[in-house]
Amino acid sequence: MAIEVREPAPKEHEETGRVTAAAYREFVEGTDWEPYLARIADVSERAERTLVLVAVEDGRIIGSVTLELDGRTNPDDEPPPGHEAHIRMLGVHPDARGRGAAKALMAACESRAKDAGRTRITLNTTMRMEQARQMYGSLGYVRGQDEVFPDGFVLLSYFKDL
Repeated sequence: MAIEVREPAPKEHEETGRVTAAAYREFVEGTDWEPYLARIADVSERAERTLVLVAVEDGRIIGSVTLELDGRTNPDDEPPPGHEAHIRMLGVHPDARGRGAAKALMAACESRAKDAGRTRITLNTTMRMEQARQMYGSLGYVRGQDEVFPDGFVLLSYFKDL
């Protein structure tokens, strides 16, 4: 069955959030990320300012991603620079991994960013997300300047010129 990428209907926001939180749950163990899972699950809130896309297989939402074009997931943050788009919260349900959903979501983000006139796309990830880092490299993303927080947490930065 082929994977379809599209925007979720408002009635699908709750399921989209549940799937995305499930994708991140394994990375929360041993961290203080638990509140982040609630934020990830709140698709309706961020869909007001950003583009949310879902991967659907056989009628089931199996993954999602948020693309920041003219707004950010955090309403207090400035929008990305006019030439950039930023990928957030890419996640595929653990039982649906390895079938191409993440790559399909990434391709859709790149296409939407190009359609919006963006010439660069950026994203962040962590050391724990090894498979994601490998995929980003295979898709032509290169490392940018990482962000190190006061507690020592490192947010890895990637970008790709479109």
